[in-house]
Amino acid sequence: MRQLRTKLSNLAGADQRLVRRMEKSRSGMRFFRYMDAVIIVAFTAFVISRRDYGVRFWAGMAIAAIGFSLWGLARIQLGASFSVTAQARRLVTSGIYAKFRNPVYLFGGIGYLGLLIALGNWIALALFVVLCSYQIPRIRKEEKVLEATFGEQYRRYKASTWL
Repeated sequence: MRQLRTKLSNLAGADQRLVRRMEKSRSGMRFFRYMDAVIIVAFTAFVISRRDYGVRFWAGMAIAAIGFSLWGLARIQLGASFSVTAQARRLVTSGIYAKFRNPVYLFGGIGYLGLLIALGNWIALALFVVLCSYQIPRIRKEEKVLEATFGEQYRRYKASTWL
């Protein structure tokens, strides 16, 4: 078991090094900047292709449309401050970020939740809830980086936002 953990840890470290290297290159950053949008479109197309257009489908798709619309707005407002790894380029506090510290995570999660409701696969929905818990350490790491960089300005911002 220890060997498996070591191998997974080494693999995760190598993965993070690759991400950092790609972020430094323009083409790598462009890839990561739009990769999630491509995944959203592909998954949406898959859900629609199932042709199960009942009330659950339409309710889920409505939730997904709202979630992904707000996710897109958050990504646009984040602008050049977007990064895959935790970095403090600039503190974005206007627009949707005036009320939510992590709208990309929040509204992306709501969008995927809507798609999974539309899909109607309750096992996938349960797995999604479990996987969402893995974002919490990432959010905490980003908050530590922002607090270390922006100090009191970030603490005031954090106190004035909902999530």
